[in-house]
Amino acid sequence: MSKYTDDIASLEGVVKAAGGSWDAISPESAARMRAQNRFKTGLDIARYTADIMRRDMDEYDADSSQYTQSLGCWHGFIGQQKMISIKKHFGGTRKKYLYLSGWMVAALRSEFGPLPDQSMHEKTSVPDLIEELYTFLRQADARELGGLFRELDAARGAGDTVKAAGVQKQIDNYETHVVPIIADIDAGFGNAEATYLLAKKMIEAGACCLQIENQVSDEKQCGHQDGKVTVPHADFLAKINACRYAFLELGVDNGIIVARTDSLGAGLTKQIAVTHEPGDLGDQYNSFLDCEEISPEEMNNGDVVLNRDGKLLRPKRLPSNLFHFRDGTGEDRCVLDSITSLQNGADLIWIETEKPHIGQIGGMIKRVREVIPNAKLVYNNSPSFNWTLNFRQQVYDAWTKEGKDVSAYDRAHLMKVEYDDSELGRVADEKIRTFQADSSREAGIFHHLITLPTYHTASLSTDILSKEYFGDQAMLGYVAHVQREEIRRGIACVKHQNMSGSDIGDDHKEYFAGEAALKAAGEDNTMNQFA
Repeated sequence: MSKYTDDIASLEGVVKAAGGSWDAISPESAARMRAQNRFKTGLDIARYTADIMRRDMDEYDADSSQYTQSLGCWHGFIGQQKMISIKKHFGGTRKKYLYLSGWMVAALRSEFGPLPDQSMHEKTSVPDLIEELYTFLRQADARELGGLFRELDAARGAGDTVKAAGVQKQIDNYETHVVPIIADIDAGFGNAEATYLLAKKMIEAGACCLQIENQVSDEKQCGHQDGKVTVPHADFLAKINACRYAFLELGVDNGIIVARTDSLGAGLTKQIAVTHEPGDLGDQYNSFLDCEEISPEEMNNGDVVLNRDGKLLRPKRLPSNLFHFRDGTGEDRCVLDSITSLQNGADLIWIETEKPHIGQIGGMIKRVREVIPNAKLVYNNSPSFNWTLNFRQQVYDAWTKEGKDVSAYDRAHLMKVEYDDSELGRVADEKIRTFQADSSREAGIFHHLITLPTYHTASLSTDILSKEYFGDQAMLGYVAHVQREEIRRGIACVKHQNMSGSDIGDDHKEYFAGEAALKAAGEDNTMNQFA
């Protein structure tokens, strides 16, 4: 028997045991409601999705072509529509996740209004968005299953046993829209205790995977902006521990932690690490500081000095009391950060880079894998990169090195439209197309995400509609570019009443009131125009 038919049988017993007072309750209707609400709590979701991610990580270890992907979503509806589209186009959600971007929370979900990505938004806005995303994904399940239940009733009513059996099979093998969310906890929003408290809220909302970065919490900057300040490893590891304790306390024993290093673009630290002996972790962190050798006589009032190999070294300090790292140490620091995090509780690493270059990423992961053979990356396929320009420059430089004639191209202006159909433009576009597969094979990238794509798609589509609708195309601007495309592409949202839950509500009304139910889906419902 299937779970659905098991539930019907079980509920028949419950209703019967209640005596005649429950005669109005339909066990099958109650079983349908159970099926449409598979996940009762966020912790149920976190445990379920953690299992998915762990399975996917194992499959990637065995075959690097089995990488995973996600898109950042700033609203539950956006996440819902993404997963509905994925199921429609690919038949399932395997290896497709959601990403929750702290950048988009700051820019779009803060009560302060639009903010830069500097951890100034409310802590609770992050778990609130996780809960919202899963609310919409669960509603997508309820909507789709509701349609199947109505098909089942129609087939039964028509006496079509073959059709009914086929629909029943779809119900029994139903695949949920609920998928893992990789959730951005920024730099932890405070000390390790603050990180732990926020992590708990995020996990309780459904997050199976937390991404945390090694910046100073109260100085946090967007990974693609200047002025980033990192913390010593001990401080960061304490926050990784805080996240792990939060998972374990809540019974999500296989929760995933992504440790992100911003060291490639971070030239500053707020603290000199504590060190007890040469070569320990604190000493390694301090070894990257930009220092000058001085004698005791050269010391100034209030100077901070280091003793290394019998020499006095004075770190270069800014008026802000921040300390400089030596130029050119970014990659070495990223490698050390990654190894240290993986050796101390992190499951995946994230190296924030300034450009999408497989050679650069692969060089660092190769060094990490010399110590941690199965090290895996989460990588930001960021909209902060000019992908067209970067890859055209990479092709141009490679051709120049090979001695190929590049006189037809101006490297300083490779964004020109006239290059779109050129050989260089086509080669660069192909490299962009295969970037995820190539870098997963050559640079250890398990998960590819775009942090804020739907921020840009919302802006682009709104710009197109605004130009057309308020211009000479008027209503045709909406019909031709929105509604007609929705219909022809089979986008479920064209029936917006259905998407918002109208049919689910009708089903419930019928369960509750029987023939007396006042339902919305009658002949006069204009949604019938989209049948």
